[in-house]
Amino acid sequence: MPVPQFPPGFLWGASASAFQTEGSVDADGKGPSGWDAFAALPGRIKDGTDTTRATGFHTRYREDVALLSGLGADAFRFSISWPRVVPGGSGAVNADGLDFYDRLVDELCAHGITPAPTLYHWDTPLPLEEAGGWLDRDTAYRFAEYAGIVAERLADRVPMWITINEPAEVTLLGYALGEHAPGRTLLFDALPAAHHQLLAHGLAVRALRAAGADNVGIALSHAPVWTAGDSDEDRFGAELYDTLTNWLFADPVLTGRYPDEGLAALMPGPVTDDLKVISTPLDWYGVNYYNPTLVGAPRPEALETFSGFTIPAELPFGIREIEGYERTGFGWPVVPEGLTEILTLLHRRYGDRLPPLHITENGCALDEPLADDRRIAYLESHLTALRAAMDAGVDVRGYFTWSLTDNVEWTEGASQRFGLVHIDYETLARTPKASYAWYRDLIRTQKQPEQQRAQKTQKQPKEPKQARQPKQSDRNPVAEGAYAAPPE
Repeated sequence: MPVPQFPPGFLWGASASAFQTEGSVDADGKGPSGWDAFAALPGRIKDGTDTTRATGFHTRYREDVALLSGLGADAFRFSISWPRVVPGGSGAVNADGLDFYDRLVDELCAHGITPAPTLYHWDTPLPLEEAGGWLDRDTAYRFAEYAGIVAERLADRVPMWITINEPAEVTLLGYALGEHAPGRTLLFDALPAAHHQLLAHGLAVRALRAAGADNVGIALSHAPVWTAGDSDEDRFGAELYDTLTNWLFADPVLTGRYPDEGLAALMPGPVTDDLKVISTPLDWYGVNYYNPTLVGAPRPEALETFSGFTIPAELPFGIREIEGYERTGFGWPVVPEGLTEILTLLHRRYGDRLPPLHITENGCALDEPLADDRRIAYLESHLTALRAAMDAGVDVRGYFTWSLTDNVEWTEGASQRFGLVHIDYETLARTPKASYAWYRDLIRTQKQPEQQRAQKTQKQPKEPKQARQPKQSDRNPVAEGAYAAPPE
């Protein structure tokens, strides 16, 4: 199906993260992260992939920036490794680590690509993790210090910032279920990790702006939660899961409140004061979307594993299979209309409190090596669904596909491939897939009307004594930092 036309100035990009791509885990003064330590434990990386090499982005970043340039991408969402910049989590700054990101930003700018760094994509410095990680309130303050350090160095060239990526997954998979780093199995006692990440986000927004950065957002995972049955128990299970995965994180950021007073009472510290920081107004809001979840009461037919993760039997909800849809390599159902559904739900729930949106992650894991026609079909259908949400009134300004290259998919290692570019994990050679060419052609086609408008404008009679003011369609609002925050 042809992808509908998107508005002028719409931002087209691709994403990556430090742990999943950089490698060079101890090069140039980088300290270990909680994920480095977790991945080194026997059996944690299911296929035995060497995460210390990853895709070699740390040494091959120029090659990957050239691939982005070949796509015609407007922006690149990458993450900055906290322990590469501040190895101890606090204290001494690693100049060589900052220099790497300085070079990366310069390389992107030289190719006309907007750098869009994420400050935290799950790689907590190991000393902080060992001291309690996100269960410890102090980690939030150390994160804000680190955010200010990075902004002082890069804010002059970085026009788009992301504080934290997917705090829900860190909380649920890392601290509640033990499937991700740091491997804690605290169940509902993991909730302080959620609050402290949210506090870190709010503190970082203020630290970034104090250091001269603007156009600041956050990237949260969102997906519809469908109820598996008509019983009160099914509805309760689905609503609880929906609260824990969607609204526990979005409501504090966008409304300054927790979605449930009972949950708020479980949070540590001066919660009322913290929420004022957490809800510091944003310039934009990032949505990571993959698929809906079908949830009901914890019955025998509920799944014992979900996306490769074991589900404890004592949880008050059960996850079911969504039948009737094609599946990705992860077993995730391909439901593009779910993207329309969650975006319109966010729009209805938050109204004018919802800043302009960017889709900061969307993609699929597939076994197809180079002729990845199913990925093309996936992207086509999801972009069509995105346009439908925009036609319904949702203000979306950009789309970042996950991911530019294949990468280390956390505990799955190299077995799940999300990239537009194939990685040979023996040689680290890059080979563009068919989806890379498709996305390149799509971006080119989407930009043609803008170029035609610009050419048409240039042919009009000139006014030699007066410079023409740029039309709205000529501008790149992201590069200009035009998404101003509401007044405090």
